[in-house]
Amino acid sequence: MKEALNQTSRARCAASSLRRYFPRRPARYRERNLAQIGMEALFPIWKRDTRELARDFLRLRFQAIVVCVDPRVLDPSFAGRVLDESFFADLPAGVDPCGENGEFHTFVFDGPIFQTPVRFAAGEKVLRDGFWFCDLLSQ
Repeated sequence: MKEALNQTSRARCAASSLRRYFPRRPARYRERNLAQIGMEALFPIWKRDTRELARDFLRLRFQAIVVCVDPRVLDPSFAGRVLDESFFADLPAGVDPCGENGEFHTFVFDGPIFQTPVRFAAGEKVLRDGFWFCDLLSQ
């Protein structure tokens, strides 16, 4: 990782934008490591309300699919669902809309920063290592 960041730094990149919402301790770790090679860590969505971030995600027309679900906190049926208004409405109370507590993980496949959508097909849903996964198959 350090060598990859060194190459980025040599390419005159002075900062790295990270998606950390919480907690603060890993942020300090990243700040310290980036500072060692002369880079600054940026956290553009630090401490923003994740409900607001989810609304922005939809408003900006990003598209994502849930690829992993922790069944201890979220029903396995959420695996393979596309993030849309109904997805967020169906989330149980206490589940972060951005999955910031590890409730679910997503794959973003389209949005305003994509030249073309990533083409895939949703595959089998399987239980592995205590988590439900929706496999994605390239097309």
